[in-house]
Amino acid sequence: MRTVVYSNYGPPSVLHLTELTRPVPKPHEVLIRVHASTVTAGGCWVRQGAFPDSRGLTFFLRLFFGITRPRRPVLGFEFSGVVEAVGKAVTRFSTGDAVYGTTTGLQQGAYAEYVCIPESWRLGVMALKPSELTFGESAALPVGGMTAFQILQKADIQQGHQVLVYGASGSVGTYAVQLAAYFGGRVTAACSQANSALVQSIGAGTVSDYAQLDITRWAGQFDVVFDAVGKLPPSVGKRLVKKGGHFLTVKSVTDEKIAYLHALEAIIAEGRLKPVIDRTYELEDIVNAHTYVDLGHKKGNVVITVAQP
Repeated sequence: MRTVVYSNYGPPSVLHLTELTRPVPKPHEVLIRVHASTVTAGGCWVRQGAFPDSRGLTFFLRLFFGITRPRRPVLGFEFSGVVEAVGKAVTRFSTGDAVYGTTTGLQQGAYAEYVCIPESWRLGVMALKPSELTFGESAALPVGGMTAFQILQKADIQQGHQVLVYGASGSVGTYAVQLAAYFGGRVTAACSQANSALVQSIGAGTVSDYAQLDITRWAGQFDVVFDAVGKLPPSVGKRLVKKGGHFLTVKSVTDEKIAYLHALEAIIAEGRLKPVIDRTYELEDIVNAHTYVDLGHKKGNVVITVAQP
């Protein structure tokens, strides 16, 4: 099967396409023919073996993924596809089911034509693909969608709350704008001027260029401030929050639960949430896809097409 692997940390050029043996599902696993995956900022950090501007987090990243070289040679933390085969103990899925989810904590990622996924496991999730979304859109939903949903839940956004989403045009940011608006918030989006039309189209009432953030004018103006890119200093973010409000950051510890996916699916079914796709690349073009995401200018999500549905 066609698979993208890497054996050393480094720039996008460490990724290369090769042929590996198709895996065989264990009793509690399903074999997925992968249709799509994604390139996330987090995935690029894992490829580099380093978190930007944080030696402490880099230590924990290397501790989990490999100290001197990656112990998990196939990246791709999100996927969508079709069940090709099921293990004898599987009860929730059948051959031919369209599914999506994550590969968190598994030995192999989704940059491959086939991947074995447990029916359920502690760190990741898998569910039936929403019929409203394409395979590419479904692959782009789990990580960014669950992250935004889980963190925003802490603020209990009510009708009319003033919500600032800082870094509103990224993957987590585009989900956060839509979810905050769905919960009843009046959303102000901070992003680059080039992306203002995009974030307005998905629910932001006001857009501000974050290069010209006016702390004096905005001090104490928001019920909720969500830093969706991890670049807003907490000392600044907290000054923007009203007394009793919430400063939230994407740097918070999150986890993956099937309940989060189902909650997102319900909002999608109402027509109130949709993944934003910036670019789509073929699996063979994975180096260019990672190079683009490394630039830090992607809008929403970058999808990798592995197999055509």
